[in-house]
Amino acid sequence: MHHEPTPGLYRHYKGGEYRVIGTARHSETDELLVVYRCLYDNDSLWVRPLAMFMETVVVDGAELPRFRPVTPDGG
Repeated sequence: MHHEPTPGLYRHYKGGEYRVIGTARHSETDELLVVYRCLYDNDSLWVRPLAMFMETVVVDGAELPRFRPVTPDGG
């Protein structure tokens, strides 16, 4: 089970920044989706399955979160 992300600013492991708005449910499957806004490309809205949003990815042998919250110090 994955915890829902707190609304706020997140950074993708590739560097883009996004604002998580909240969560929604798929009308047919009841799957929980994360709703977020792209902050570098026309403010487009996106949804991604919660499990995928919260998963880790392996980059150059290091396991990283796909999205991580941006802290007040920029981290």
